[in-house]
Amino acid sequence: MSPSSVPLDLAALRLAQDRIRDAVIRTVQWQNDPLSEELGVPLRLKLENLQRTGSFKLRGATHKIGRLLDSDTPPTGVVAASAGNHAQGVARAAAQCGLRAVVVMPTNAPLTKIQSCRKLGADVRLVGDNLEVAADEARRLAKEEDLAFLHPYDDWDVIAGQASCGLEMLEDAPDMTVAIVPLGGGGLISGIALALKLQNPAIRVIGVQTETVAPWRNFLRDGSLEEVLPGAHTIADGIKVKRPGLLTRQVIARYVDEIVTVDDNAIAEAIVTLLERTRTIGEGAGVVGLAALMQKKIVLAPDDRAVVVISGGNVDMTLVGRSIDYGLASSGRLMCVAVTISDAPGQLLGLLKTVAELGMNVRHVEHRRGELHVAVGMTEVILQMETRDADHQRALLTQLATQGLRVRNLLV
Repeated sequence: MSPSSVPLDLAALRLAQDRIRDAVIRTVQWQNDPLSEELGVPLRLKLENLQRTGSFKLRGATHKIGRLLDSDTPPTGVVAASAGNHAQGVARAAAQCGLRAVVVMPTNAPLTKIQSCRKLGADVRLVGDNLEVAADEARRLAKEEDLAFLHPYDDWDVIAGQASCGLEMLEDAPDMTVAIVPLGGGGLISGIALALKLQNPAIRVIGVQTETVAPWRNFLRDGSLEEVLPGAHTIADGIKVKRPGLLTRQVIARYVDEIVTVDDNAIAEAIVTLLERTRTIGEGAGVVGLAALMQKKIVLAPDDRAVVVISGGNVDMTLVGRSIDYGLASSGRLMCVAVTISDAPGQLLGLLKTVAELGMNVRHVEHRRGELHVAVGMTEVILQMETRDADHQRALLTQLATQGLRVRNLLV
């Protein structure tokens, strides 16, 4: 591929950065010592979850709308399709310019993102159950209502706007050697890769997808895009993209070094870790890079200096508690067991004493009597407990087994 295939040079990226400087926040890039110690390398977190509208998407949307308004035929309104973050970026950027904004979102988009778009003044249309259907409807509306269609990632102006994140990363960490970036349609990683590689080609750029929605899985190896199953599910809805961009393919093929995947268990653990270590919330899509490091999907040398992009924090509040419990369970810090004991005075007390002696905290207790799988004269006790790790849990299972009790681990 020739360099001319990508019409963005470093000067163009810096010009885009200047154009949007007053509209976006230069987000903090935090060197996190506890995480650095755990992972064995200096680690910085680029906290785009603290960006206005809660994600990096405002950068690209602001730049695109600015370019449209500077054209010979500026639009009277814009339309976009998004699972939420691009929609919010478009809504805010349009509102700042006094433009009408229509955003088409899948019907299963997180409620918090739908409400945020409406509060920003956008006309929200809920159509279909995936981003591809929403995008088709947005294109139809663009023609029908004479609106400018704003693609979430497959647009050079959008990519140039997202590149401002990469420029900030290198300015704040000139010694960085690795960038780890969430990968959906490819707009963010394309912009960051250009911003970094055009200045220092030695920097490794690594993209992270979810295991169930990974169209880019084999792209760097053989150029193929993997078909995503219609019912594919992930808690990382922000990168649940089944139709990667054409322009982003050009940049990723040339400038991205590696692509890895993580599953929802790892993502949930990363949500919990980020919350504990930074006291900030990251959505599923936003923390996949951290998840990949925690799961050792990315090999770092002792002298590497990594920057992980936390790309967004617009997690649905109904999902936060479930994600935390999910993450705690998958990391061995939450346990739920069913223990069959004699239905006699003192038996439950004895069970709880065993739990207490091991230093576990009981969150929930439930009795089950009269069910067909519980013998007459016996009772099944459901215990949900906070534990330290998997070894702590095994210690309880071993102790109960030595007492001759029947135990079922309900979280495996």
